[in-house]
Amino acid sequence: MAGLVVLRPGVDWTATGALFDWTLEFLIARLSNRHAAAQLQEIVDNSLGSFWLENLAPSAQREVVNHLRADLVTAGERHLPETDHKPDVVAHLRELVAATYRLPVE
Repeated sequence: MAGLVVLRPGVDWTATGALFDWTLEFLIARLSNRHAAAQLQEIVDNSLGSFWLENLAPSAQREVVNHLRADLVTAGERHLPETDHKPDVVAHLRELVAATYRLPVE
């Protein structure tokens, strides 16, 4: 099963279910907004397969984007399993980070 992250309509990222869950769990562990973290945990726990950034409060949206930009790729390089596919997976995480730069500036 695949997962979908929608940063805004027309700006999205798809990944395998496992990478989608890993990405949301990366965010859950870092979000200071516990309500937003609980929303993401519900998505993971129920295998809902999609996360729409706009469903979070504006402050939580900014926090998600900041964590993705600052730490996602480094976390993937450090914590994802060492397999022959890891370079491709990390490159895919970079695509998500790049997509955040297509969001409107606040």
